Amino acid sequence: MCGKRIRQVIEEIRRYKIVVIVRGMEPELCSTLSEALYAGGIRLMEITFDQNGRIPFEKTKDAILTLSKMWKDKMQIGAGTVLSIQQLYMAKEAGAGYIVTPNTNPAIIREAKKLDMAVLAGAMTPSEIEEAYEAGADFVKLFPAAIVGTEYVRAVRAPLSHIPMLAVGGVNENNISDFLKTGVAGVGVGGNLVDPKLVMNRDYDKITALARQYVISAGVEEVVCPG
Repeated sequence: MCGKRIRQVIEEIRRYKIVVIVRGMEPELCSTLSEALYAGGIRLMEITFDQNGRIPFEKTKDAILTLSKMWKDKMQIGAGTVLSIQQLYMAKEAGAGYIVTPNTNPAIIREAKKLDMAVLAGAMTPSEIEEAYEAGADFVKLFPAAIVGTEYVRAVRAPLSHIPMLAVGGVNENNISDFLKTGVAGVGVGGNLVDPKLVMNRDYDKITALARQYVISAGVEEVVCPG
C-alpha cells in the first residue's frame, strides 16, 4: 500500500505531466525560479544533488527544505540524482516528497518507499526497467530518452505497458508531445526549460512564458496562475 504522500505525488505527475529538473543551480536562486515556473503552470520541481561537489549536499538540502516549506501542497518538491542512502535521508529530512535517480538501485528504492517517498528510478533496458519496477519504483525514468528516441520508447513500452514510465533527457518544447504520445505518463525537463543564462540574467518572465509553452504542448488543460 502506498502512503498518502506517495499517492499525492503519483496523482500530480499523472495530472501535470512535467517534472522540472533544476541542476547545478545555486540554492539562493531556487525560490524565485520556482515562482516563475509555478506561474507558467509547473507543479513538480526536482532539485538535484551535485555529485561533483560544486554545490555541497547540505546546501541542496537547505534549498529543498526552503521550497518544501514555501509551496507545501501547491508544488511537489523532490530531490534528484539521489545516489546514496545518505542523500535519501537528507532529502527526507528536507521534506522532499519524492526522489529521482539516474540509475536503478533496488536498495535505495526500497528504503525510500519505507520513508513514504515516491520514487522515479532511472533505467533504459527492459531488464533495468523491470528491476526498478519490481523493487518498488512508482515511475521508471527512461534516460536518456532523446538519444534513443520515441521509436525506442514506443517499442520498449509494448511488452512493458503495465509499468508507468517517464521520458527524461533531451525533452524540449518541440518533442514533448511526441514523447507523451508514446504512452509515457510524463516527462522530465531540465536545461531546455531552466536555461542557466535566463536565470543568471533574472529573465524570469521568459522562463514563465517558456514553461507555459511546455505545459500547453503537454496537453495539460489547467494552467493555473498564482493568486
